[in-house]
Amino acid sequence: MISAIVESRFKKHRVILTTAGNSHDLEVAPRDSGFGSRANGGELLCLALATCYCNDIYREASRRGLDVTGVEVRADAEFGAEGQPASRLSYSVSVRARATESAIRDLIMHTDKVAEVHNTLRLGIPVVLESFEAVVALENDAA
Repeated sequence: MISAIVESRFKKHRVILTTAGNSHDLEVAPRDSGFGSRANGGELLCLALATCYCNDIYREASRRGLDVTGVEVRADAEFGAEGQPASRLSYSVSVRARATESAIRDLIMHTDKVAEVHNTLRLGIPVVLESFEAVVALENDAA
């Protein structure tokens, strides 16, 4: 199980990520207004694509006995009006390895097929609001 928790209050934005029970914080600054995240959801979606692919290149290279010395991934998303889904997601990659060009190309193409975040988005699974809580703030509540 993987989860992300965002705690947002005035001038405080905390991100807690957890995988298989192991948690760590990710530093994301609050907006200049003091509320919300300086990084927007589209940027974080691109980060998820780029991070997943980068990590998976190293994982798959290890399985193949390839010595990857560097990876650069750029993910791009095109969004329209507020509330509209992305109309395009794409990514580009450069992989440097101590291997033949053919072996590197095969690694790149194979990783495209097994990258979990990519395959999740390609499948188009439902996103479900499981629960919610509406809390009325009192006048003396700290911001």
